[in-house]
Amino acid sequence: MADHIASTAQGVELSDAAVRRIARILSSEPAGTSLRVSVEGGGCSGFQYKYDLVTEQEEGDIVLARDGASVLIDPVSLQYMEGAVIDFVDDLMGQSFQIRNPLATAGCGCGTSFAI
Repeated sequence: MADHIASTAQGVELSDAAVRRIARILSSEPAGTSLRVSVEGGGCSGFQYKYDLVTEQEEGDIVLARDGASVLIDPVSLQYMEGAVIDFVDDLMGQSFQIRNPLATAGCGCGTSFAI
């Protein structure tokens, strides 16, 4: 469960845990690096999330930024993520970013694949 919602843009939110983890990752990267979260076709449920570290912002990207964390989402991916919360979970199953997406009608065990 997310602790507190830290940053919101265009209906996508970052939890405090995600902000802390992203800021930690970016602190060892070159200045201006952001975490890009995108949605691609594929995975066992039809769509999957992809995470990349990038230094360039693309035209139309939305930016979620707070406390050293910077996340970019392109407009096409955004339509599949509206209302989603990006969280970072550290539990017995391991550490991972998890996206709670209200548009997803199904998911799978990998945690990164979903259907709409």
